[in-house]
Amino acid sequence: MKRPLSYLTTMMVLFLGCVMTQADEPVRQTRSLDAGWKFNLGDAPGAEQPQFDDNVWRQLNVPHDWSIEGPFAEANKTGGAGAFLPSGIGWYRKHFSLPKELPGLRVFIELDGVMANSDVWINGYHLGHRPYGYVSFSYELTGHVNFGNDNIIAVRADTSEQPASRWYSGAGIYRHVRLIETTHVYIPQGGLFISTPHVNETQATVRVQTAVTNQNSVPQEIFLNISVLDPDGKIVRTVQTPAQTISNFSLGQFNQDIAVTNPQRWDLDHPVLYQARVDVCGPPPEPDSDRAKNSGTSTGNAAFKQWGSMSDNVVVSFGIREFHFDAGTGFWLNGINFKIKGVCLHHDGGAFGAAVPPGVWKNG
Repeated sequence: MKRPLSYLTTMMVLFLGCVMTQADEPVRQTRSLDAGWKFNLGDAPGAEQPQFDDNVWRQLNVPHDWSIEGPFAEANKTGGAGAFLPSGIGWYRKHFSLPKELPGLRVFIELDGVMANSDVWINGYHLGHRPYGYVSFSYELTGHVNFGNDNIIAVRADTSEQPASRWYSGAGIYRHVRLIETTHVYIPQGGLFISTPHVNETQATVRVQTAVTNQNSVPQEIFLNISVLDPDGKIVRTVQTPAQTISNFSLGQFNQDIAVTNPQRWDLDHPVLYQARVDVCGPPPEPDSDRAKNSGTSTGNAAFKQWGSMSDNVVVSFGIREFHFDAGTGFWLNGINFKIKGVCLHHDGGAFGAAVPPGVWKNG
């Protein structure tokens, strides 16, 4: 995977400011790791080691639920609640490489769901154990990956302890897997939260709460450029937060309210989504410098000038809507009162098991 020189330069320069424009290539690199896994049903002692021979293992892509493949049997310990499908241990191994030109980055793996009691290794190093199967999680691979050589991710999932639930839970890596590459100043997984505390027909307040980690050995002065994009992708507001110094190996918190006029509100018939782009930037220009005089704190649709280098950038989708519950009348959404109707919908999709293709939910 080769990267253009401009990207390599951006990733390696000292963290001094914010030079990338919104049209440039993102600093953060996200790569799907869904394809090309090796799978073995049953325990395989030593499979976490890089030298383990997995040539005879089955090749597949994740998301994958091996339990739904059966066979159905009354003797299976999952019982009727688990659809009489098998349980046990499954191993997954994934080979991947990183460009030798990119040492010094921080590298993470994100797993959206592994059922259950999972253990994850990178090149034989144990990253952690996760008993619960219904939550996404992330591990940092930095310091344990080889740039320019083969790397091995190994995942062991164990559903042997049964019965495990009152419904079918599946088994294996049943959700997506990603590789994330960032600089040393970045937004951690789950570090960006969007809410809309005040909404009416003419104006909405978009609250952007951002955590930023500084893994450098020295403090870093940080500010954020935050852009709100409407459902058509048009920038409706860009705001620059006040700068703050984040100590070395510490976490900083930014809270910013952004006013959006005449918002398109999300509702059941019009599920429109806005986006928030958060750019993590270096120190702002000096107050009396020409650059400072030309860089306002907020703009409308005009291009927002950025100075220095960008360290990270994350984009999330969100809906602008107001809702509340009233003891006497029930649920209200955007000033309309109606009853919530639902079903007991578990996370499996019939014959697809727990590894449900999105089309099943959209067209079901």
